[in-house]
Amino acid sequence: MKRPSMEAEFEEYFLARGPTLRRTAYLVVRDWHVADDVTQAAMTKLYLAWPRLRVETIDAYARRTVVNEAISTARRGRREWPTSDLPEAGAPEPPDVGFDVGRALDLLSPQQRAIVALRFFEDHSVAAVADALGIAEGTVKSQTSRAISTLRAHLHDLVPTEELS
Repeated sequence: MKRPSMEAEFEEYFLARGPTLRRTAYLVVRDWHVADDVTQAAMTKLYLAWPRLRVETIDAYARRTVVNEAISTARRGRREWPTSDLPEAGAPEPPDVGFDVGRALDLLSPQQRAIVALRFFEDHSVAAVADALGIAEGTVKSQTSRAISTLRAHLHDLVPTEELS
């Protein structure tokens, strides 16, 4: 494959799929800035592997790379240091919509967040999630069940009481 052609194809792919991959990374790491870093790192790995990939497997490879990078980043934790200097402006507060999806996802382990993100936000099958994460289908099913049980157990904490009535 010629270099300019490869770069043009990769750029087109990144523009088309980058936002979806970033959203998936966000659902696992729970921070848009970290999700940007995760997506960028995954795209770097994808770019290096691009000449070896078959067209029909590019999406699966990209999704798996992003999810693996996001899980690794979430497990490592944040490397931030407290400071006495405040930033110029913080991010705006999200509107209050009742159920706090962010707080709900924070209750789950990184792998469970990845499974929930792929299964319910991206609407992938159990087999596709298992393939993307490199785990058995039974693990996807059991981790999904555990994640849903955790969310159900904390439902009253996540939804204002007037909405439950």
